[in-house]
Amino acid sequence: MSTSTNTAAAAGTLSLGDLSVNRLGYGAMRITGDGIWGPPDDRDEARAVLRAAVEHGVTFIDTADSYGPDVSEELIAEALGPYPEDLVIATKGGLERPGPNRWTPNGRPEHLRQACEGSLRRLGLDQVPLYQLHRPDPEVPYEDSVGTLVELREEGKIRHIGVSNVDVDQLRRALATATVVSVQNRFNVGDRSSDEVLDVCEREGIAFLPWGPLQDASDHGGVSAAAEARGVEPGQVVLAWLLARSSTMLPIPGTSSVEHLEQNVAAAGLELTDEEIAAIGG
Repeated sequence: MSTSTNTAAAAGTLSLGDLSVNRLGYGAMRITGDGIWGPPDDRDEARAVLRAAVEHGVTFIDTADSYGPDVSEELIAEALGPYPEDLVIATKGGLERPGPNRWTPNGRPEHLRQACEGSLRRLGLDQVPLYQLHRPDPEVPYEDSVGTLVELREEGKIRHIGVSNVDVDQLRRALATATVVSVQNRFNVGDRSSDEVLDVCEREGIAFLPWGPLQDASDHGGVSAAAEARGVEPGQVVLAWLLARSSTMLPIPGTSSVEHLEQNVAAAGLELTDEEIAAIGG
């Protein structure tokens, strides 16, 4: 794969334990139906987006059993299997879906085991490269949920453990229970409530996956000014800002459009000036 500025390789690489990925990934939530429920309107287009991601140098794809549910994982297997050797697929368990736009935590050990087995089957994998606990369940001790992932790793069903939607205390509790290689929290120009979590990730050498990275992109004055000056889309500026914000950042923008995917990937080669970063908030 070329390292030209229109591929994800232009963003450089990042380590997830013993795995190395290009530092601009793809989030596969938006290839499902409305409300992240059911199949997409155009299944062929969804598969085309996944193939385009890989063709443009994306080596990290993030999904979850709850996206659809099941649909996103099934589409990934249909579009990309047998998988390229350098492709790392991350999935998540710990949420149930009672309906469109509805998400219910379930961190019970027995549920997480069933969820992991289902993801392995749908993705056509013998081992999930990165398995993430989707959200803490207030009804289940966090150590019990994370501990189940440790057991699954010891059994060879997952290679590395990640956590998601955590505060600093929950992250430290996870680190006391397991070797954690990634954290996935909401983070964008309008929501930096996970700054302290990001600080811990930087100190501990943990990858930080910002979800919802493009939300509020066009409403920020510094973003709009940089986009207009450079003749690019606001979302491209935001992705460049995230990459500059921290060397542990691994943005995973999602889209159901090949054209939008190509725009996102082009941001890997966009370098903002110190002034632009300061105007956005560095």
